[in-house]
Amino acid sequence: MLRFFIPDEYLPSIHWVDPARLGRRGIRGIILDLDNTLVEWNHPEPPEELLGWFAKVRQAGLRTCVVSNNSAARVQGFVHRLEIPGIDKAVKPRRGAFRRAMALMGTSPGETAVVGDQIFTDILGGKRLGLYTILVAPVTRREFIGTRLVRLVEGAFLRYLCRRGRIPVVALERAAPRKERRHGH
Repeated sequence: MLRFFIPDEYLPSIHWVDPARLGRRGIRGIILDLDNTLVEWNHPEPPEELLGWFAKVRQAGLRTCVVSNNSAARVQGFVHRLEIPGIDKAVKPRRGAFRRAMALMGTSPGETAVVGDQIFTDILGGKRLGLYTILVAPVTRREFIGTRLVRLVEGAFLRYLCRRGRIPVVALERAAPRKERRHGH
């Protein structure tokens, strides 16, 4: 049962995900979480650095689809700017939205990766379908109140995995969420 909660990789940010390497692993499509994976929670625009990462994804020949538990207005407004499909109100970790994303990308479980910032939604949902899973550190600590509460449990679980040798301590330290920057300080 524990295997459903252990990511295949744990990285500091989406920018550490190497699309070319995923392609060499046989991955043809990436399911992406939105808030605190790609951008800060409810941030409306993809920053230039993220656009550069998506260019590398396209260059590697990979397809992408955003799968988020957020609203249609939030998800569709964001993916429209990237010209990729998106699935809103996904009810992750349920499998339906992950299956729909694979259908949109034309990929099978063995050739699909999931990248997200939460074990109990993104990683669990992907593992339940046999997808390659990558946990990234949240972009910021600012997020929905319910998510903040889940993070308390998730943090304890990540420390447990480190103690058991299931996730390298170095990965946990590198992937610690960045503190919010205050302007003018």
